Amino acid sequence: MFSEIKFPKSLAYVNLTNNHITGSLPQNIAQIFPNLTHLLLGNNLINDSIPYSLCKINSLYHFDLSSNNLVGNIPDCWSSTQRLNEITLSSNKLSGVIPSSFGNLSTLVWLHLNNNSLHGEIPLSLRNLKQLSILDIGDNKMSGYIPSWFGDIFSLIQILRLRQNKFQGYIPLQLCKLSALQILDLSNNMLMGPIPHCIGNLTAMIQGNKPLVSLTPGEPKYSEWYEQDVSQIIKGREDHYTRNLKFVANVDLSNNSLSGPIPNGITLLSALRGLNLSHNHLSGEIPTTIGNMKSLESLDLSHDQLSSSIPHTMSSLTFLSVLNLSYNNLSGPIPQGNQFSTLNDPSIYVGNKFLCGAPLSNKCDPNENDIDEDEKDDKADKLWFYFVIAMGFTTGFGVVIGVLLFKKCWRHAYFRCIDETVHKINVTFGRELARLKKTCMGNPVD
Repeated sequence: MFSEIKFPKSLAYVNLTNNHITGSLPQNIAQIFPNLTHLLLGNNLINDSIPYSLCKINSLYHFDLSSNNLVGNIPDCWSSTQRLNEITLSSNKLSGVIPSSFGNLSTLVWLHLNNNSLHGEIPLSLRNLKQLSILDIGDNKMSGYIPSWFGDIFSLIQILRLRQNKFQGYIPLQLCKLSALQILDLSNNMLMGPIPHCIGNLTAMIQGNKPLVSLTPGEPKYSEWYEQDVSQIIKGREDHYTRNLKFVANVDLSNNSLSGPIPNGITLLSALRGLNLSHNHLSGEIPTTIGNMKSLESLDLSHDQLSSSIPHTMSSLTFLSVLNLSYNNLSGPIPQGNQFSTLNDPSIYVGNKFLCGAPLSNKCDPNENDIDEDEKDDKADKLWFYFVIAMGFTTGFGVVIGVLLFKKCWRHAYFRCIDETVHKINVTFGRELARLKKTCMGNPVD
């Protein structure tokens, strides 16, 4: 048990990670460790609640109580006198809300609260955490809207993980301002509306672009990156990324109620390793520019309402090893050759009844492409014909109007001719009308 271990009062660094320590943390922990800077007790069997006296240790820099059996609320007593850099409380049985006093910890860089039973909305006080690089509150019971102020405050954030909660409403356009973001995981919520058209502004996800935060060896934050642990679902499986986390770029918006087209801007994110937009209501075509996403290893667009054909440009995605386009309204032949020769599992394309070609049993009509090409040629010929006629009419009309504007004598002659013609028509019409009246009067009708 932790309470049975004897520690010297001068101890500053405690690391008992990955053991089988049981029992609860002492409520007077601030008296036991008055000079503590690091309290690392992750992956043990510690139970009960988090002691409030942790808030009294002003020297505390990093505490990790993840993967234990902690219960109850997170203490709401944190003060601005503390210089905390990292809080990791993931994978416990904590409940209640995110304490508003976290907003007093302006030096906080890493905040892991994922895989608990936290509820309520994201507190407004987190606006003070302008140094955050990771905010992970996934796998909880959080609700409300994703705050639009994220985009203005979290300019340094590189991982935003809000998956598996109850967030609703639209994805704020302001998230497009997060130019340092490398992982955006909003999956398994109740989000609706379109994917922001400005998503291509997440420049840290573009190949060759360095994130806004440039870390160099020797900086404290550089080594701390290798201690972080964030799980992501890429290639259909959940993996924990630690030492290679900084090199992962992923967007997961799956299992929401998003609608509208896939924005072309998303294909600018050429450094993405994973893109998951499945289980939404997305419609329209797959952007042909998707072939520019050269780093993609996993692409899941299944269970949407996408239509038209599969772009041939996808065959240039040479790193793509996991693809799922099932249960859409896609049609036409499945591209062959290059990368598609390795994507030969029929389940990739199932649920698209108008798709044809290998690896599906539904064979393509060999004349279908010829008919389509003839139809395209006919449409092009018709469009060209109408264009020429319109141009001819416009040119002729313009010449006539131009002459009348600049030739005064022609203009007078033209309008005099019109007046004479109208006069002749009126005279003729009057004579015929008079003759018709006489005829009618001479031969009355019974």
